Parts: sequence; C-alpha cells; structure tokens
Amino acid sequence: LSWYKKHWRKLPWRETRDPYAIHISEVMLQQTQVERVIPYFHKWMKDFPDYKHLAQASKTELLKHRSWLGFNSRVLRLQACAQQVVEHYHGILPNKRNQLLWLLWIWPYTSAAILAFAWNQEVPVIDTNIRRVLIFLYKLPETISIQELEDFAITIIPKGKSRDWHNALMDYGALELTARKTKIKPISKQSKFEGSDRQVRGWILKQLTKDTTLLSICRVQWEFPKKDIKKILQQMQKEELVVIKDQNII
Repeated sequence: LSWYKKHWRKLPWRETRDPYAIHISEVMLQQTQVERVIPYFHKWMKDFPDYKHLAQASKTELLKHRSWLGFNSRVLRLQACAQQVVEHYHGILPNKRNQLLWLLWIWPYTSAAILAFAWNQEVPVIDTNIRRVLIFLYKLPETISIQELEDFAITIIPKGKSRDWHNALMDYGALELTARKTKIKPISKQSKFEGSDRQVRGWILKQLTKDTTLLSICRVQWEFPKKDIKKILQQMQKEELVVIKDQNII
C-alpha cells in the first residue's frame, strides 16, 4: 500500500465509484491491454452513460463499439445484462454477490471486481497480475487453483481497504513483479487474432456498420478464402449478430 501511494496508475475507472462504469471497464479489460482500453472506455461512457441508455441502444449503435479484440458479441451480452438491471433493479446494479451472479454474463471474477472497486467490499479479486504477485511473494505453488487462491487471498485483505489493496496488487504485478521477472506463466493466453475466426467476425461486423450496400457471402469468402465462412456465419446467426437472407448478410 505504501508503494501504491507513490506509483499508482491513473486510470479513468479508478476515478469513479459508479458500479456501471466499473462493470464496463472490467469487461473491456478482459484480455486487452490497459492502454488500449482507455480511449474506448471514454467513448463508451459518453455514448452509453448508464444501464438505461445501454439497454435502449440499437444493435447498429452497439456494434460501432465492437473494435476491441474479440468484442463482437460481448457488446450484445452487455446490453442483455443492462436490460435485466433495468427490468429487475430499476437501472441500479445490486451490491450483493448472489444477485450479481444471477445477471447474464457477470461471472465470479467480474462480480468480485465490481464489489471491491465500487463498494470496497472485502472479497478476493484474482486477475492475472494479482495471481502472479500472491504466488511469488507467498511462495505458493503455480498449480494452486483459483478457489484455493481466493481462500488464501481473503485472509490478507486489509480491513476497510479492499479497493486500494486490489488496485495496488494489480499495479505491483503490472509494473514490478512482471511475468518476465517472476517467470510465472498465466493460466491461459488469448489465441492469435490474425487469421482467426475472430478476425473474420470483426471484419463482417465492421462492413455492416459502415456500408449502406448489402454484404454478400461471396464477398466474405473472397476476403478470407481459407476460412470456413459458412460455419462462422452459422455461429453469428445463433448469437443474433447477423441475419442471412438471399446469400446476403444483414
């Protein structure tokens, strides 16, 4: 905590206690570098400042914000969650973990992060950086499960300082105890974007949000001759991202 007072990173979502803003930032930060998230976060908060605005947005408005890697379907999932918050909680996110976990697309880590950063609740927040710091400093086995790590982490949260404690651990891992320095590997690593299905999905949605003409399936196949476009489009239809009509994508 003393180190954090001198070296903390100034980030926009740390300047608010708004559960909505913190929720959005946590989704954006999943597998994406902090520096890349900042401009997207500012733009999102300007266009959709709360759950009510997000719940009422059109699909076209939402998909204009899909530029983050792998975020094509997550924008629609965020909206589904926002609609639940508006319908069941009058647009105000609940501060109980069981209620948060009931909402669509809020997973255990996200719920813990919202509780800690919005309400300063003493719940363990274990991201990649925090996991690495705890394993290194407390000489824990790298094979330790997340549940075991959470059971340990909750015992060392300073009373009344959960927000600063977890921000400090994150920054210490990002700036001091890096993966290169500690040699501790992350649990998982995001797959390569170039040549992936995610790249195809992103390209399709980008065309649909900027073009006025129909996008044909043939055009997509011509752009990505080595990809199984039929399979990709079937999945996108299932997620209600696109509709196929007369060999065109709309």
